[in-house]
This record gives sequence, C-alpha cells and structure tokens, in this order.
Amino acid sequence: MDLQAPLTLPVLAALLLVAVVCDLLARRIPNALVVSGMLLGLFIQSVAPSGAGLFSQPAGALGFVPALLGGLLGLGLFLPIYALRAMGAGDVKLLAMVGVWLGTTGVAYAALWTLLAGGVLALVAALWTGALRQVLGNLRVMLTHTLVKAQTGGGFSVEPPARTTGRLPYAVAIACGTSFEVLRSLGLL
Repeated sequence: MDLQAPLTLPVLAALLLVAVVCDLLARRIPNALVVSGMLLGLFIQSVAPSGAGLFSQPAGALGFVPALLGGLLGLGLFLPIYALRAMGAGDVKLLAMVGVWLGTTGVAYAALWTLLAGGVLALVAALWTGALRQVLGNLRVMLTHTLVKAQTGGGFSVEPPARTTGRLPYAVAIACGTSFEVLRSLGLL
C-alpha cells in the first residue's frame, strides 16, 4: 500500500463517520460537512502526486477535473432517487462528496455497494421493527400503481405509499458502500 491511502483514508473515514452520527441523531447531514469534505477532497486531488486514485494501486491524486467529475457523477447517480422522494438531499450530496474523493469509477462502484447496503439495512430495519409486512405491502402497491399508470399512458412515475414505515439513516449505507469500495480498491477485499 502506498503512503497516499494511509494519509487520506482517515480523513475520508472521519467525514463519513460524522455524517453517519449526524444522520443517526438528527436525520440530517449538514451542508457544511459535505461542502468542507468536497473542498478538502478537491484540494487533495489537486496537490497530491498524480496516480490512479487516492485509494487505488498505485495511489495518487486524480487531479481537479477528474475529482470534480466524480462529484458530479455521484450527484447524478442518486438525484433520480431523490426526485422519486425515496432519498434525502443530504444523502445525494454526501455521495457527491464521496465522488470527489473516489473519482468517477470509484463513485460508480460505491453507489452500487451503497444501494446493496441500503437494501440490507432496510430489510434489517423492517425485521427489527416488525414492519416487514407493511414494507412488502407498500412495495406491491407502488409497483402495481406504477405499472398500471405506465400501461394506460400516464407515464412512468412512482408514487410514494400513503403509509410509510419510516426513514432510514442512509448515511450508514453510503459509509458502508464507500468503505467496501475503498477496501476493494486497495486490494484488501
């Protein structure tokens, strides 16, 4: 492992940990945290020696433009989920911050692992709270409504259920997905 990852990994881990704690306690991810994480990531990506990525082999900065593109891709990947009202804006911005640190390829994989972690988190939460029956019922109603609306020319849109089962602190899933991708990139998984 190059020297770059041991120096930058604790910084990204600390940013994600603060986001998780804020999301768990207040169900919000502060904009100041996300913006400062983005600016710090852009700075590091701009001044560190060049390489394949901060958490890749060989480690090194991607540069300002690739880091910015990673942030934009992170924003774009979760923006449709936000538009469907299935995710909060803070979660979308947090993945954009992750994109600055990981670049386009890394954030694409991190988003995939995040969605998988979010699914597991949702199932665990539904089982823990005894709401699995309600979750499955909501899913059935949403899918049925969407399919009927699409087939009758009403377009493709997903309406949220009338009775929800709660809101997940999705920063947990983002932190898990990002951690998995960083460890995978470093060759530790």
